Parts: sequence; structure tokens; C-alpha cells
Amino acid sequence: MDNPYVGAGVYVNPQWSRLASAEPGGSRIANQPTGVWLDRISAIEGNDSPTTGTMGLADHLDEAEKQRAARSDGQLVFQFVVYNLPGRDCAALASNGELGQTEIGRYKTEYIDPIVSIVSRPEYSKLRIVPVIEIDSLPNLVTNVSPRPTAVANCDAMKANGNYVEGVSYAVGKLGAIANVYNYIDSGHHGWIGWGDTVPEYDNFYAAAKTFASLLGKNGATKDKIHGFITNTANYSALEEPFWTVDDLVGGRPVKESATWVDWNDFNGEVGFAQGMRAELVKQGFDSGIGMLIDTSRNGWGGPNRPTAKSTATNANDYVNESRIDRRYQKGNWCNQAGAGLGERPKAAPKPNIDAYVWIKPPGESDGASEEIPNPEGKGFDRMCDPTYGGNVRNGNNPSGALANAPLSGHWFSAQFQELMANAYPAL
Repeated sequence: MDNPYVGAGVYVNPQWSRLASAEPGGSRIANQPTGVWLDRISAIEGNDSPTTGTMGLADHLDEAEKQRAARSDGQLVFQFVVYNLPGRDCAALASNGELGQTEIGRYKTEYIDPIVSIVSRPEYSKLRIVPVIEIDSLPNLVTNVSPRPTAVANCDAMKANGNYVEGVSYAVGKLGAIANVYNYIDSGHHGWIGWGDTVPEYDNFYAAAKTFASLLGKNGATKDKIHGFITNTANYSALEEPFWTVDDLVGGRPVKESATWVDWNDFNGEVGFAQGMRAELVKQGFDSGIGMLIDTSRNGWGGPNRPTAKSTATNANDYVNESRIDRRYQKGNWCNQAGAGLGERPKAAPKPNIDAYVWIKPPGESDGASEEIPNPEGKGFDRMCDPTYGGNVRNGNNPSGALANAPLSGHWFSAQFQELMANAYPAL
């Protein structure tokens, strides 16, 4: 079908629901659907993670089938995240994975193949299954490689060995061969790859679309097996800025050219970015029917600090900073952002060419530890999760904006959950 989210419910993860319900006020959102993350091989069968508990993929699918059968329409979407590439998240230590840069064989045989074996079981054939494929992988091959000033050695290595493209295309080809599977590939967000060719040497929007298109034809990843793309996964970029645009004139110049926050970015929200990226992807050879998902789990930016009107400032930076609802120090800040709130609740077909708003990142799950925590999960310490960090070239040397006392990525972070509810927009 064109949009798997239309005319269907979406799976509510009972493990996340229990954690949410246990929080004061959490019952208000505990029935919302969220993504199931398979962030290492052991998660397929189930493990003892504080967040994912002991439910494996088959356990979740069994529960999803029960939820589907209990619905009067008999239709249910099951969302899960494929997230275990070799050399995963080459520019972010907090979300490093268990597989080394060259372990593409293990990725295929120990991770993707077992997932495919489970998902293809006939007892799950009535579900609409949505894999979200490899968060934060392919955009890294554009923005964080040489000769760009934001280059990272690990990303250079992953571009050189080709294992990101090899792994993503393999996952897409294998999963896409299952009739009731709808693949969506991660495509970053506007604050990461929203720069077009106004300044050609900084173009990453068109370069990213070309990188995504390089998947086509590899390992069976044909365009009919790619249902769409997702933006803003586990990120904080606002859907739209209601009070200003990048073309607003201040002092006779567009703020796109003069405001530090915008810094020549062609977009200031995820809806415009997602629709623009979709149009470019079709030009690059993807099917004209592809749709976009947007993760709205933490991009509401409500609460008392939310602006209520356009600024009247005559200085470009003041104008943008006083008008914008996204309160981060910089668009590149991604770890446990202070002041963030729950965004739009999951819904199907909210805008043209947007298949759904989704909560793929379960609210309350940490992005990364605020200090080094030894662990057996392969997760390192990233200074972008440290609230005392002053930044680096990738975030314009701005403060990290991260919350203190955060646990490892994927672990429950009660203080963040409470803040997300307090700053929800629309309000709870």
C-alpha cells in the first residue's frame, strides 16, 4: 500500500509503556507507540538491558500480533530499528556499536539474517512491518569525511571500506523481499544535511541524496524495496518554525546569510526538509511514491521558554534567537538536550508526502552518558553528552546543552522523561 500507517494502529511496546506508567504523570503518554531498537546482536533474542528487558524480536512480534488481532480493523504497524552497522556512528562515541569496522560478515550472518528469518515467519504476515534502517550512518559519509573540516578518521575509514553502503543495502534487500515489510532509511535532519549548493563547498543536501542513491542496485536494494526515508530520528529539530523563515530580511539581508543559528542553511524545520529531500531523492532515481517519516518524540520545544511571537529586533542574531522555538545552542547538538519537550503525537499522513509522525526514539531513553561509564555494550563516552563541554568544530564550538547525570544510551533517564512531559508541545 502507498502508506502503511493509514487505516492502522501502531504497536505499543509493553516494556516502554511500563516504564512510562511508573513515572509520575507518565500514564498520559504510556499508550503511545514507540520504536523497538535492535542495537546489538543479543537484542534479537532478548537480553537483560534495563530498558529493552528480556523481550526479543519474536516476543515483540508475538505481542504485536495480539494487539493487531484485538483491533476491530485488524490492522497494525510494527516499527523496529535496525541499528548495528560495523563501525557504527563513526562520529559519535556515545552510540558506538559492538561490531568493528571490518566485521561486515558478522553483520550479515549474525544480525541481519536472523532478523529476516524471524520477520518472515507466516504468523506475522498480517502485520505491517516497518524497519527503520541504520540511524546516523549514511549522512556521516557526507559531512564527517575528508576534506571537510568536520572530518573524523573513523568516518574516513568507513567511507573507504564501503561497509556502511554494503550493510544498509544488504539489510534493505533482504528485508524488502518480505511482502509485508516497508523499509524506511534514515536521512539525517535539516540541521545536519540542510545545506544546498548556495555555497558549493559546503553542500551536503544534494551530496547526501546522491549517497543515498548509491544504494540502488546493490545487494538487491532496488527502488521497489525502499518505501521511504525518515528524518530527525532521535533528534530535536522542530517540525516548523512558526514565527520566522530563513528568507526573512533583517537589516536588508536574509537571516539565512546573517544569523549564526541559520548559517546559510536552506531550511529551518523538518517538514520542509523532509519534503525537499523527498523531491530530490525522486530525482536521484527513487520511486515517485516514496513517503517520509519524521520522528517527533522530542522536538516539541514547549514550556515557559517557548516564544509566542516574531521578534522585533533589528539585529539578525537577536531576531532569530528571540523568534525560534528550537532552544538548542546549535543545530548540531544531539545529546539529551536541556529544555526539549515531547512533540506531535504519532499520527498518519499529517502533511503532503509525510507518511507519519512517529516516536521512533522512545521518550525517556538516554542518548548517552554524561560521564564515562564502563559497560559491556560497546558504548563510549562522548563529550557532547557532557553538560560542561564547550563544543567542537562540528557544533560550531558551542556548549553541548546536554542534561547532567545521564545514563548510557538506551537506558532509562527519568529526569529527562519528566522534562519532556513538562515541555511537551502540544501540551499534555
